[in-house]
Amino acid sequence: MSSPLMGALRGSGEMFALAGDALRSTFRRPFQWKEMVQQSWFVASVTILPTALVSIPFGAVIALQVGGLVRQLGAQSFIGSTAVLAVVREASPIVTALLIAGAGGSAVCADLGSRKIREEIDAMEVLGINPVQRLIVPRVLAMMLVGLLLNGLVSVVGVIGGYFFNVVLQGGTPGAYLASFTALAQLPDLWAGEVKAVVFGAIAAVVSSYKGLHAGGGPKGVGDAVNQSVVITFMLLFFANFILTAVYFQAVPQKG
Repeated sequence: MSSPLMGALRGSGEMFALAGDALRSTFRRPFQWKEMVQQSWFVASVTILPTALVSIPFGAVIALQVGGLVRQLGAQSFIGSTAVLAVVREASPIVTALLIAGAGGSAVCADLGSRKIREEIDAMEVLGINPVQRLIVPRVLAMMLVGLLLNGLVSVVGVIGGYFFNVVLQGGTPGAYLASFTALAQLPDLWAGEVKAVVFGAIAAVVSSYKGLHAGGGPKGVGDAVNQSVVITFMLLFFANFILTAVYFQAVPQKG
């Protein structure tokens, strides 16, 4: 077995171990409430505006594409429901996760990597302070919370953007667009999007924390760790999205 493959398998195992340690440490006292609030505010401050701006063209593109396709099929009355399904169930959690991983996750990785090369992590361990409980758990919970809230924002902005572009640019009927919301969409679709956002936030936090804790080689090593954390997070997000979507379709009956 080649050395790169062994390194990848070892890194995957250590990442899962870190996730397990973070889960166990979540219920230990004392809980770092102040750190969690600070990290939540930081992640929200660097992601909320880009997320809102990205969600507008996402909703517009989905509305334009879906509107044209549905008109070709002669099902204009389902434009609203199909656009809502695409935004709420798929586009919204993906947009939220990508921006959280790209903005918040890279910042977390850089912060922990800087602490690592300055030997602050080693100093905490010498003093008997658990770095996972003190640093990782608040960041994981903060990114999960921000992901949950941002997903709601993206859903609202995306649906409004889709309504504007469908009604104004494509000449759709406002009443038909709004009335068709419940034709195919249902409340579990919203819960599925929220669950995805929480899971994606946890994945981004664990990957960025792991790469930050294992950064080495000075500032260049921290930069490499940030790049690797973003790439790995994106790959895991799309894989997790496929798994969660497949499970959802098997567990929840769809309207038809």
